[in-house]
Amino acid sequence: ENPEFWRSQARTTLQTALDRKLNTNVAKNILFFLGDGMGITTYTAARILKGQLQNQTGEETVMTMDTFTNVGLVKTYSVDFQIADSAATATAYLCGVKTNLNTIGVSAAARNGICKSQKGNEVTSILKWAKDAGKSVGIVTTTRVQHATPATSYAHSASRKWYSDADMPEAAKNDGCTDIASQLIKNTDIDVIIGGGRKYMTPSGTKDPEYPKDYSSMGKRKDGRNLINEWQSLKTGKVAHYVWNRTDFDAVDPETTDYLLALFEPGDLRFEADRDPSMDPSIVETTEKAIRILQKNPKGFFLLVEGGRIDQAHHDGRAFMALHETVAFDSAIAKGLELTKEEETLTVVMADHSHPFTFNGYPFRGQSILGKSPLWASDMLPYTTLMYGNGPGHKITNGKRPDIRNINTKALSYYVQLSAVPTESATHSGEDVAVLARGPMAHLFHGVQEQNYVAHAMAYAACVGADLRHCQAEIKPSTADHSFTFSRGAHSTAALLSSLLSVLLVLTLLI
Repeated sequence: ENPEFWRSQARTTLQTALDRKLNTNVAKNILFFLGDGMGITTYTAARILKGQLQNQTGEETVMTMDTFTNVGLVKTYSVDFQIADSAATATAYLCGVKTNLNTIGVSAAARNGICKSQKGNEVTSILKWAKDAGKSVGIVTTTRVQHATPATSYAHSASRKWYSDADMPEAAKNDGCTDIASQLIKNTDIDVIIGGGRKYMTPSGTKDPEYPKDYSSMGKRKDGRNLINEWQSLKTGKVAHYVWNRTDFDAVDPETTDYLLALFEPGDLRFEADRDPSMDPSIVETTEKAIRILQKNPKGFFLLVEGGRIDQAHHDGRAFMALHETVAFDSAIAKGLELTKEEETLTVVMADHSHPFTFNGYPFRGQSILGKSPLWASDMLPYTTLMYGNGPGHKITNGKRPDIRNINTKALSYYVQLSAVPTESATHSGEDVAVLARGPMAHLFHGVQEQNYVAHAMAYAACVGADLRHCQAEIKPSTADHSFTFSRGAHSTAALLSSLLSVLLVLTLLI
């Protein structure tokens, strides 16, 4: 209630902004955190939940994401759709090119599901650019590693759904297209791969080691290939580990490990709220393991970390799950910052798209983010402050909404929020999403940009890919023999003038 509280807080924040210096270093490392479906409403609601899980009111909580100094907005539309999917958006922010819905690692000249249109229209990702520059690379996800976001970092496919050869039409195979799982071990030499997706890697009928009696968990491949065994064979002579459970994962020593393939589920990983800690590590732990393996490379690394099940929970209309996934994702970001140095590591956080997820009503300060508005609707029934524009939560019967007065919406992980329109799965939404950055050249992430700009800005900061201006040589005189030597830097013009003046001074003294 004391106005000086707010004035003092603002003065401190202002001074911090005034004292900030631009970091124009070349980024040795890139940590790229992608919250799938983490729109602004999800971000805000997760902040409140994180605080309330710590017995705070929540609104004033500072998430790790909130500490990033540079923030911008990106436009998420694809070439052919106003509202995009995770495949088209991933191609934009990883490959630097906007494309069509449902396609990955190809330009918009390719057509969804048409193999022939794929050929000659492949585009590569920043993960490959980093690998080509000598950096170590990795992907960490809470989905299957063949899912749209991670797949776009290494695969080219006219359909995001071609997880294994069993998911492809015969025409596509006859035309020479290959499935995403097979491209995982062929296209780019990825040092660390962590997520789910075992069943797309093994022959049809192969029993899953964790769920041997579950038919849906069995291997799917029709070509008889065991891609896990093939991956191990390709790493002969290197220290390469394949693991599928917590015990073996914990036994992996990052200091002696060259390659890691960790697949903890037949498909996507479990939601954080459902995760069995004795069997599966958290996204925080998988992120840490990946960084510790990758950071041994003196040339640095690129790591993609995806909180992929934020999106899947939203598709189910389950705000509880989506927000808990986001809180876990924020903790993984904190771990990434803890393990790296800001002066040499560009850390970027963003969403690929949003969802029709609303935060409404007039809840009191500190009220549970998963609770109900204190003001009831005109039909004299309560409603939750979080709802969906469409999705499986459409519950109108005989023109009436369900009475939720006796339902504890705060504690039920399976509770499905009300939606205005009935759809089997909640769709995506098309508003801009946030991109946050800190570290070298983080100031490039500003304003309102097209989503494909993100790949180019990251690449420029790290001097990977086609644009190497940031690390072009600058001329400096050698004090030993007055000749020119070269070093990395961004201010070549100033350095050249300084060098010329030094040379003139030396010549004057000699004369």
